[in-house]
Amino acid sequence: MIKVVKFGGSSLASADQFMKVGSIIRADEARRYVVPSAPGKRFSDDTKVTDMLYHCYDLAERGQAFTKQLNQIKDRYNEIIRGLKLDLSLEEDFETIKKQFISKAGSMYAASRGEYLNGKIIAKYLGYEFVDAANAIRFHKDGSFDADTTNKLLAERLENIERAVIPGFYGSMANGTVVTFSRGGSDITGSLVARAVNANLYENWTDVSGFLVADPRVVKNPEIIHTITYKELRELAYMGASVLHEDAIFPVRQAGIPINIRNTNAPDEDGTMIVESTCRIPAYTITGIAGKKGFVAVNIEKEMMNSEVGFGRKVLGAFEDNGISFEHMPSGIDTMTIFVHQDEFAEKEQQVIADINKATHPDSIELESDLALIAVVGRGMRSTRGTAGRLFSALAHAHINVKMIDQGSSELNIIIGVDNEDFNDAIHAIYDMFVVSQL
Repeated sequence: MIKVVKFGGSSLASADQFMKVGSIIRADEARRYVVPSAPGKRFSDDTKVTDMLYHCYDLAERGQAFTKQLNQIKDRYNEIIRGLKLDLSLEEDFETIKKQFISKAGSMYAASRGEYLNGKIIAKYLGYEFVDAANAIRFHKDGSFDADTTNKLLAERLENIERAVIPGFYGSMANGTVVTFSRGGSDITGSLVARAVNANLYENWTDVSGFLVADPRVVKNPEIIHTITYKELRELAYMGASVLHEDAIFPVRQAGIPINIRNTNAPDEDGTMIVESTCRIPAYTITGIAGKKGFVAVNIEKEMMNSEVGFGRKVLGAFEDNGISFEHMPSGIDTMTIFVHQDEFAEKEQQVIADINKATHPDSIELESDLALIAVVGRGMRSTRGTAGRLFSALAHAHINVKMIDQGSSELNIIIGVDNEDFNDAIHAIYDMFVVSQL
């Protein structure tokens, strides 16, 4: 049994948190490969080390003094080292970082040092071998990720290492230039390591006990999703639900490796299992609810639209020509509605309208702004009759006007559009109908 374990920044923010992590790893012999993030916030008003590094490098790049800021970062790490009573010094590493900052090695190099230094500490604390991600995770010259080379390098580097720590978030080009993933990219590193060592399970430890049925900022104490498929996760993540970096899904999904989201501060809880497929019957008809605000609906009407070949392509071409992607496109016989992000559309709305008029000569074009989209997702919806009826009944009883309905052919999700001001009430109504009523 081989497990890859990734720990987020909040899990490694202090010596006390390191001790919790150490206990978790030592409790299971299968937890052989560890991927750490940089230290996160110790308390609500604290600053993440990655943000401190960005700020410090920004001063260096502008030719300003940055020694004070770099020493503050050093103090954060030394506080952890002292708390763990380790015989470890990072003085040489900080001297190297200082020189690289002066020579303007780049903001990606600066940001990567948070994980690099934390990796050294946890490797020392656990007695594991430290493997620099710069030597095993490869990026192309243009900065894009090189998946094939990475899988080969990682597999070769870890083949004969029984237990290792591989810092998250970064890798390098062939010439040694450090490149980072987007923020939260340590999740991706963990996924890549799991695939490279052909792990049985990828455990992603964070500060929540898994995915929740609804956003806790909207619904108080929502239920935990115990098992979710990759397809369901993709639908929810697309609509804003986030515990795991979206790009972390693909490497392990391709290799058939499940992901377990766990809580460092509640290690006895099972968390959420993310799997390719499952025969487990979901606890509720729906798996989760997620949504986003800030959309505009572009309603296009033209008599006999359905018989005009290429009409839809011409309409979408107007958005494409202006660099605007669309989210959803419900349509009728003589109508078509395009949902787009309002902030992207607002600056170019008149040009888009002009292009649509020129290309299709519609009878009318109307805009409806300040809309929200909510996705109701669940594999249980396929085998349950009346799901849509219950959904719209719940919204009707909450006096919420539905602006749009879109259901995919997979029967995995239903997406509705409502006014921004009805967003929270709509999610509450749906949660009460499908979860609270079934408790």
